[in-house]
Amino acid sequence: MTSSSILGSTAEGTASPPSYLYSPDERDAHYKGNIAQYLVDLHNEEATLNFCGGMMFQLVLSEKLKTHLEGLASTEKQPVVYDASHPRMERISGYETTADADNLTIFHGREIRKVPDATGGMGFVLQLSHSSEEKSGADRDPEGWTSAEVGGYDGWAKDSGRVWREGDRLESEGFSDFKQRFGPQAFALHHRFYLHYDRGNSMWLSAEDGCEGTPAPAGNQSVVNRIASLMGLGA
Repeated sequence: MTSSSILGSTAEGTASPPSYLYSPDERDAHYKGNIAQYLVDLHNEEATLNFCGGMMFQLVLSEKLKTHLEGLASTEKQPVVYDASHPRMERISGYETTADADNLTIFHGREIRKVPDATGGMGFVLQLSHSSEEKSGADRDPEGWTSAEVGGYDGWAKDSGRVWREGDRLESEGFSDFKQRFGPQAFALHHRFYLHYDRGNSMWLSAEDGCEGTPAPAGNQSVVNRIASLMGLGA
């Protein structure tokens, strides 16, 4: 990883992430409900989420969202994790098909492909950003959704009919250093996300269209990686 990339190696980059990031019982004992700190630690440890039974996505927070969550970590106000009776975003109270997010119950994010050196070895990143896209100047998240992404959002629809954005397009729309952060070949699809538990107490980060991932160590994904490469999905 290069120093210019948002995926630059951390001091702990060569060590395995601690087991409490992945074990539900250890997670609860360690964090005691501090979900904000948990999300920050997943980012700092370059942890992976297992989507679709083997597609390993590195979780990356924008700097503005990370700072926001670090602030919440010392308070009782925490991101909401819905219980197992809410397996789809459409089940949560007040759900509407809009682009709105509040950085507590619903988050803005992107599914990013072809990212060099993403943890998990598949070139996949799941980026979450702060939903301040409608603001300008210092209040806006420079890594967040662009006005064009907000205006054209239809994340409740099937991926096959949605608009994937390559780096040049994202940079022209306002994410000025997308290629520097994620690589010259990276491309992205923006989603809204929320958090929920399953009946086994695992936590899932779920997109509005129902695709979801749970924290899991990358392990040996060589077979899946080869399949993804053949399909042109990986780095």
